[in-house]
Amino acid sequence: MVSRAGFASLLGASFLLLLLRGAEPLGFSHRPMTAGDELSAAPSRYLTREERWLSQRLDHFSPTDHRQFNQRYFEFLDYHDDPTGPVFLRICGESSCDGLPNDYLAVIAKKFGAAVVTPEHRYYGKSSPFDSLTTDNLRFLSSKQALFDLAVFRQYYQVGQEKLNSQYNRSAGFDNPWFVFGVSYSGALSAWFRLKFPHLTCGSLASSGVVLAVYNFTDFDKQVGESAGPQCKAALQEITRLVDEQLRLDSHSVKALFGADSLTANFMWPNQLVFSNFTIFTSLPICFLYMQLKNDGDFLFLLADAAATTFQYGNPDALCSPLSNAKKKGESLVETYAHFVKDYFIKKLGTTVSSYDQEYLKETTPDDSSSRLWWFQVCSEVAYFQVAPKNDSVRSAQLNTRYNLDLCKNVYGEGVYPDVFMTNLYYGGTSIAASKIVFTNGSQDPWRHASKQNSSEDRKVLIYCTLSSLGDSSNCTSPEAVNTVRKQIVKHIDLWLSQCHEPTRSGSGTPSHSMAKLCSDHELPFTPLWLREVARLPSGSSHR
Repeated sequence: MVSRAGFASLLGASFLLLLLRGAEPLGFSHRPMTAGDELSAAPSRYLTREERWLSQRLDHFSPTDHRQFNQRYFEFLDYHDDPTGPVFLRICGESSCDGLPNDYLAVIAKKFGAAVVTPEHRYYGKSSPFDSLTTDNLRFLSSKQALFDLAVFRQYYQVGQEKLNSQYNRSAGFDNPWFVFGVSYSGALSAWFRLKFPHLTCGSLASSGVVLAVYNFTDFDKQVGESAGPQCKAALQEITRLVDEQLRLDSHSVKALFGADSLTANFMWPNQLVFSNFTIFTSLPICFLYMQLKNDGDFLFLLADAAATTFQYGNPDALCSPLSNAKKKGESLVETYAHFVKDYFIKKLGTTVSSYDQEYLKETTPDDSSSRLWWFQVCSEVAYFQVAPKNDSVRSAQLNTRYNLDLCKNVYGEGVYPDVFMTNLYYGGTSIAASKIVFTNGSQDPWRHASKQNSSEDRKVLIYCTLSSLGDSSNCTSPEAVNTVRKQIVKHIDLWLSQCHEPTRSGSGTPSHSMAKLCSDHELPFTPLWLREVARLPSGSSHR
């Protein structure tokens, strides 16, 4: 089952599918799939699932803390042009990393004769430093620590015992050209890795790279409404209004209708309430106090995510068509939406209802769900609080800043707060000052508003079309549109790999045999620049 912390990997797989098959109008993850085989990228979902391990430092910023933990990683060398071919580092994000997916990255790797490696993100999957995920033990879970994990892994894989340099009996000064890939949060890590460690990678592909930490992320809901179109948006807003009313009258029944009766209400402390026309707390009727203290944000978040997912994945008809038909026939919109949530969001996508339960998020025993871990990163670093705009919102007004802050406090205790100002100051937000990064974003993906939207020198932004209910979407799935994105990505990877190739120290030769193989590939109508550079090097030379 997929938790709400797992949707970016799904989105990432979708983007690779778009480029690979030209049939899926979706984006490259904020999560790996355990359900919904209709999104499978190939007959075999994984290139490899053989686990490998390295000892990783727990705290990269303490000179006195020498504790280590076992970090899982995967490697696939079948396409690698030994010994000097590139290495593609696929960053595994905020979910368990159970293998190397067989998707478009594999296609690119084959074209460039690249090895593909992916280390699992600290704390996620089998790479947890602790047996108990208490708030105190989670203090080493951050993007900053994760970036140093990647740097250490990169060096370990390049020069470590039984790794590239040792395997080919090369000097420690030899470097294969590396290129990093990621999506959504891992896309942000990809861009940030290029920013912080430009000497360790030739470039970065940051698909849906959410490099901007956002406190009140109202643009997320606004994009959902825009992508839905006027009629579908109006239907969703009516559903929100009706559900809010039914929650006040009989919350258990309406939750049961959606298969989410396990999501109980949370209660706010009186000093967190806003009384517009009341000044004396003790004079309020008990029933009024109960309604004000009661908050069904967890359940309402589930409903909001269910709608947003269809536009993230470019599949609006799965939601909007049933709502439109129900409206025409005079059928219940709430019941129609409930069927969609249960059949599509929960059953087909494999969403776990419990991952929306704050009581579940308090569980400190590691399990298959990544929700407690991702929410800690949200609450301590990046926020991305998907709150309802003041006007014309699709989601319930109960999903506000207070709901998110209360969740952080309730689940992790006092003192856990997302300082987005410092996060953006540290990385630069959308003004990131790194070079040689390709950002790709889906036109209807709500997460694109936390990514870079405009190209600048050495930072290319590609907006690819995803389906919506607005107008003609035929261009979204045309082979020309898909090939344009493909060619732009390959073009920049090729260019930046070529710029990594400068004669340096003595090595073990060059992969001149791979040039003929790539030139004969009809899907790649050019001789890769990086191979031209390699071919010009004298025998025994290497590159950086």
